[in-house]
Amino acid sequence: MADGKPAVPARGKTVAIMQPYLFPYIPYFQLMDLADVFVILDDVSYINRGWINRNRILLAGQAHRITLQLRGASQNRRINEIEVGDNAGKLLRTIAHAYARAPNFGLVYPLIERVLLQPRKNLAAYLAVGLESVCRALGIATPMLFSSSLEMPADLAGQQRILAICRKLGARTYVNPEGGRGLYHHRAFAESGIGLFFLHGAPEPYRQASGTFQSGLSIIDAMMYCSPEELQHRIRQYRLVPAGEET
Repeated sequence: MADGKPAVPARGKTVAIMQPYLFPYIPYFQLMDLADVFVILDDVSYINRGWINRNRILLAGQAHRITLQLRGASQNRRINEIEVGDNAGKLLRTIAHAYARAPNFGLVYPLIERVLLQPRKNLAAYLAVGLESVCRALGIATPMLFSSSLEMPADLAGQQRILAICRKLGARTYVNPEGGRGLYHHRAFAESGIGLFFLHGAPEPYRQASGTFQSGLSIIDAMMYCSPEELQHRIRQYRLVPAGEET
């Protein structure tokens, strides 16, 4: 793909909506980069054993899971009703051990440290700071807002909730990661005058400490090994596929 941001269909405002994650992988930031408005879905149920408070980094040449400790985590509670625990120091030591020799450690580690040691305890607000910090470092200026600020009816769930948010924001295009193809139906969006597209992210491998490239890791790994300019280029390596078409 040529340099430059891939074209989003010229259909007015593009909206992307995602649950907040802990230092998510590159495709998450691809979604943030292409959107005109990014909605942090904070007023839905927390998912146990999901990626909200977990991710993977490269440690001794292998993918290694890191987990942010939580208080009161339950699938019966909303993400914005859960608090962060006290293992930030342990996470920082693990990350430092994994990347102390990475070329960008001196630039990236202080950012991670500021995020993990922040005083906020609300999980949604805590994770949002991480997203904002990475976006700032990568030059992504997409406005972000919490879905809870839109005051959606509590009985709306799944596709209907996404559609309601899109309508409230005046969206003409909604983009979702390709993994969500089974969750949304083209006809429902078309009836609301909204185009449905799926992001097919395929950034090229980059040089890591291990011999074999490990894909799907936290953005932490890419930031440690890629310059900001190189990472900006990789973030724009994606295709938008209209609903109903194959990738």
